[in-house]
Amino acid sequence: MSLTRKEFFQQGILSLGRTVLDIAGTLQGNIAEPAVIQPHEPPLEPRADMVATAFNERCLARSCGCFSCVERCEAQAIQVAPSEGVRIEVTSCTGCGTCEYVCPVLPKAVVLVPRG
Repeated sequence: MSLTRKEFFQQGILSLGRTVLDIAGTLQGNIAEPAVIQPHEPPLEPRADMVATAFNERCLARSCGCFSCVERCEAQAIQVAPSEGVRIEVTSCTGCGTCEYVCPVLPKAVVLVPRG
């Protein structure tokens, strides 16, 4: 849109609003839609063929006191090991996946893997 200075003053402040709307409309055409991330839902029931495994190099419990997985584990299979991370008692783990779901880090510090 080309608008001379004289035309701008002749049309008054309304021309400024029209110019802003024209620019905004042009810019909106160039903005990509944001990606929608679907949250991973935990399994609805425990799975005997799966067990939680800790990757303590990523675990926040090593340094800042994150207890997300410990607090949500209904089987009480997860314990905090000071300055190490978490320990998972594989015989108590039901494989429900709640610990993986509530883990706040990416990639996850607690993941479900097939029992070996």
